[in-house]
Amino acid sequence: MEMLTIGAFARASRLSPKALRLYDELELLRPARVDPDTGYRYYAVGQLERARLVAWLRRLGMPLAGIREVCALPPQEAAAEIRAYWARVEAATAVRRDLAAFLVDHLSAPSGKPREDTAMLELRYSARTDTGHVRPANQDTVYAGRRLLAVADGFGPAGGPASGAAVAALKSLESEDLSAGGVLNLLEDAVQGASRVIGDLGEDVGTTLTALLWTGSRLALVHIGDSRAYLLRDGELFRITHDHSVVQSLIDEGRLTPAEAAGHPQRTLLLKALTGDPSTAPDLRLHDVRPGDRYLLCSDGLSRVVPDDGIRRLLAAVPDPDRAVHALVDAANAAGGPDNVSCVVADLIEAGARSLV
Repeated sequence: MEMLTIGAFARASRLSPKALRLYDELELLRPARVDPDTGYRYYAVGQLERARLVAWLRRLGMPLAGIREVCALPPQEAAAEIRAYWARVEAATAVRRDLAAFLVDHLSAPSGKPREDTAMLELRYSARTDTGHVRPANQDTVYAGRRLLAVADGFGPAGGPASGAAVAALKSLESEDLSAGGVLNLLEDAVQGASRVIGDLGEDVGTTLTALLWTGSRLALVHIGDSRAYLLRDGELFRITHDHSVVQSLIDEGRLTPAEAAGHPQRTLLLKALTGDPSTAPDLRLHDVRPGDRYLLCSDGLSRVVPDDGIRRLLAAVPDPDRAVHALVDAANAAGGPDNVSCVVADLIEAGARSLV
């Protein structure tokens, strides 16, 4: 067996001798032979392929624990794992991109001056929640006010109090002097306070939370779990939240199609929710608006039984927010009503104008 010194192997594999020593200690890339007297490491030429794979994955930014898993897999499964890792990186990058765009815009604007195109806009809204046809009680909490729109879907023995605590924590922000620059910090603090309350309710208790807070120029979004926020703009429906669920992660990683997800046995399992764990962070971002935008916040009691195209048709066909929320809840119940269903519909209109879609 042809052997290479650690220096020659490092040059051939594009890994430094220091990195090779670390990978030896971590049992990720062990040398083929170690001299018993000098401790000098020697590597087989046949190890170069694995070493180059390790080097490529490190350049990709993959953590060492992930590299160990990939290197232990057959080629096809390793390729799938790399694809899944990169999907997660792109999702995280998209969040940072949105934040960077906001910071550039925020810092470029004249200090203290509202955005001229949104300063005279206001929300017209309505909210409705319903137990559905199967659940014995309603653990959802829904709220719509002059500045705050929120839906929370509780679970566990005290799911109702949990969802109520999440929404209550945000209501105090309606009276705050908000600016686009500081609202995300206020939302994060409020959610952390809610999480502490939920942690005192007992084990296996938690809630989703999806909320929009109007600053006077933008909508600030806070989201955790699988409740959703949608935007209807110019007749097109856009989902502006990302489910923190097992099936959504499988879709993101290319392991499941949206059609397969609809009937997946783990479709209700969440990866993130408010459960009292202080390390669980919600999604937070600012959303640019236009006059005429219509927003829908809903629990999964709607989105799991009414497809997005059906939601779009109802939102586009019913101009009045109050009639729209009733139509959406009725549609969920007509589809079996297997879960509590909650909806908020809000239109962003010029101050003093009538609500139109």
